[in-house]
This record gives sequence, structure tokens and C-alpha cells, in this order.
Amino acid sequence: MTADNIKEHLEMLNDIARANNGTRAAGLKGYDDSVDYVMSTLEKAGYKPKLDTFPFNAFYPQGPGILKTVAGDSGTEYEFEADFNYLTQTEGGDVTAMVEAVDLDLGPDNASTSGCEPEDFDGFTAGNIALIQRGACSFQQKAENAAAAGAVGAIIFNQGNSDDRKGLINATLSDGYSGGIPVFFATYDNGVAWTETKDLSMQMVADVIRVQTETVNVIAETHGGDPDNVVMVGAHLDSVFEGAGVNDNGSGSAAILEMAIQMRRAHVHNKVRFAWWGAEEAGLVGSTDYVLNLSQEEKEKIKVYLNFDMIASPNFAYMIYDGDGSDFDLEGPPGSKATEMLFEEYFKIRGLPSEGTQISFRSDYAQFFEEGIAFGGLFTGAEVPKTEEQAAKYGGDAGVALDYCYHAACDDINNLNLEALEINADAAAFVTSWFARTTRIIDEEIEAANAPTMFRMMSSKVAYDKTHWGKYWIK
Repeated sequence: MTADNIKEHLEMLNDIARANNGTRAAGLKGYDDSVDYVMSTLEKAGYKPKLDTFPFNAFYPQGPGILKTVAGDSGTEYEFEADFNYLTQTEGGDVTAMVEAVDLDLGPDNASTSGCEPEDFDGFTAGNIALIQRGACSFQQKAENAAAAGAVGAIIFNQGNSDDRKGLINATLSDGYSGGIPVFFATYDNGVAWTETKDLSMQMVADVIRVQTETVNVIAETHGGDPDNVVMVGAHLDSVFEGAGVNDNGSGSAAILEMAIQMRRAHVHNKVRFAWWGAEEAGLVGSTDYVLNLSQEEKEKIKVYLNFDMIASPNFAYMIYDGDGSDFDLEGPPGSKATEMLFEEYFKIRGLPSEGTQISFRSDYAQFFEEGIAFGGLFTGAEVPKTEEQAAKYGGDAGVALDYCYHAACDDINNLNLEALEINADAAAFVTSWFARTTRIIDEEIEAANAPTMFRMMSSKVAYDKTHWGKYWIK
């Protein structure tokens, strides 16, 4: 597993994006061309890859939103991506109406549940824009309740109960949003000011495309190996609309493609199944659909899922999913601890530092976790700034994002750290080939848990509170 070989795949993905308006987003030709490249490469290596088709709501911002007060011929116009932004999966539209607040709870340390119950909209005037406060439940639930009450648009402003809940965030209504109205997210201070404005009327313009379509996952597996004991390896192939997605997640996709090429003649005891997921950036749609459509028998054949999403961040840290819960107090399904330990052993062998990263449901392992399937994987960081401690361990720049081109047009072939790419690709190959030989350490952990199926039955009830499903806030 060399960075040079993997970079050849990344250059192809970068060229595909350049030929398709700078993007490889699911539902667009750049993604379809990426699928064609992966399929043809696998076929040349002797695999028989299959396409797994699924529906999703493609969402593409076309231009900045407009939000302004209406007062005769003039009004205050607010700045897009400073005062407000789109919630992804919002419907497009141009509406002007009176603004009506819904069950607000302002001030520090508030416990807002604004818009979470249909009863919050008792007395709401149909045809108005609903002004809702963040808190308690999902943005989707708030927006759909507003739409059901007759709102023509909704503005959800940040909660304001703490300093980190006052500004803008990148949030989503999720792929399943069915409210049919435009929805914006706004800062807390603006929300408070609007509540204090008498007879407030505003115009909302959402310049977006949201369309029901379909796309594909690519699935391939080794010829040999026990089909009842599957090691599954995955990475999402799509980019965001804004860029080529070379690190996010060409890096993971290219690494497992190179791994598949290297393993084409491997004599494996356990079957290895590779997946290139589609529409991850739309909310983990491809991987979620895949897992949910497996029979219980097929789910139980997957012994472990290994996820590689962003493994070459330019200001990287070597991070391993916290399968044992020792760093972030959320333990993965039985077998996840052993998987984390094996990744840790690789970095110890290489004499390199590593650290745990939170199970945050921000990537394609999420539905595997929900089904009680052991998982693990690697991550080199996204929009979060590198700490002083990390800079001391790995080098790089403290106070600068681990990937300063995250979800941006500059995530191209120049947005890579080749050392991190090679080390992480080697780690991925080390753990995959080990489990392809034997899953004994996972089997022992599952046996020690005494009832692996009990985790599956209780997984939706364990004590964790998902804030993300994919890269965006859902609450």
C-alpha cells in the first residue's frame, strides 16, 4: 500500500470532478463517472462488482439565500452564511409573510423545546413564517410540525443556552424531510431581535434544487473466504456539491480500491466485502439503505465493518474510532473494542502516536452500529482545529483545522498529506488482512458479552444521544 499507487486513483477522481463542474456529488454525472472508474478498475482486477441502487433526495444549493425584513420599499437584508444559512434538504421557494414566534424559551441556561410538539402551534396563523428556537428535538420534527400548522416557511434560530449555541451551524432536515417549505437556520442574537420586533414581516428566498432521484453503492467481494463470516470494508465515494472531495472522501475510497487490487489473489479464510457508498453527504443514505435492506441472517454474517472516511487530512492526526468507549464513554457493539485494539497495535508497531475519536454517527458506520455489528476505522480530522497537544504529537499547525478545505472547493488533489495517506492505508490493510485470516479476537469478545443478539435488540435503547447523522447536526 503506497501513497503513489493510491494517488493515481485520486488523480483520476480529481480529473473526473474537473470535467464535471468541480464536483462528484451523488446524483450528478461526476459521481456516475466515479462509479464507472471504480467498477472498471475492479473488473480489470478480476472482481465481479455489483451496483446497489437506492432512492434519495438530491440537494444542491444554486446560490445564496435571501432573508430580509419587509417595510414598504425598504428593509434590513441579512447576510447569508453570517446571519443565516440553509438547513440542508430545505425545499426551495420565495415566500413573504408575517413572522410568528413558536413557544420560545429565551435567556441563558434555557431548556427550549420550541416546535417539538404539534401543540406548540396551537393558535398559529396559517400563512405566516414560523420563528422557532433550537432545542430538544430534531430540526426535521420542528419544520414538519410548522408545515402541518400552515406555515409557509420556517426560521430556526440557535438555542442560546450556552456560548457554543449562539452562532451558525451546518445542520440538516435529513433526507426524509417532507414539510415542503423553505427552512433557514439563524443566529441566536438575530432570533431574539426578531422576537422583539412588532408586526415583523420577512421575505425568505431559498435558491436550491431538491429532487427525488436514485444513485448507487458499489459492492465487490473476494472470490474465496467463508461467506458466513464476512469482513466488510467501506468508504463513501461521493463528494459534497461544493468540491471534488479528494480527501473527503476520495482518500478512503482510493485506499480501499488499491487494497482490493492488492488482495485480488489473496487466499483468505473469511470473505472480504468492499463497499463504495453513495449519497453519504446527503445523510449516510447509501450505507443506511444497504444495511436496512439486509435480512437478519445476512446482517449476522458480517463479523465486523471497517470504515475509512478522510484518512489524508493535510493537518492530520492519527485517530481510531473509540470502540471500547474509554475516551468518550460510548462503547461500540461487541467486537469493536478488539477492532480498536488491533488498529492501536499497528501504530505501536510503527512507533507512531494515535488517539481515539468519538463515535459521533458522522460516517457510514452508523447503521452498522445501530444493528449491533462490530466496527472500527480511521479518521484524520475535518473542520475541528488541531490542538496544541496534537501538534506536539503529529506536527502541523495548532489552531488550524485538521482539514482546512473540508467541504470546500479547495478539497482537490493538493489537499492531501501523503504520509498520512500511506500510513493509514497500511493500517487499513493490516487490520483487514488480519481479520481476513481470523476474527478470533472479535469472536471472543462477542462470546464474553454472552448475548450478541441482545445488543442488537437493545441498540436503539442504549444510553446515547445522537446529535449527527452524517456530517450535519440533526438536533
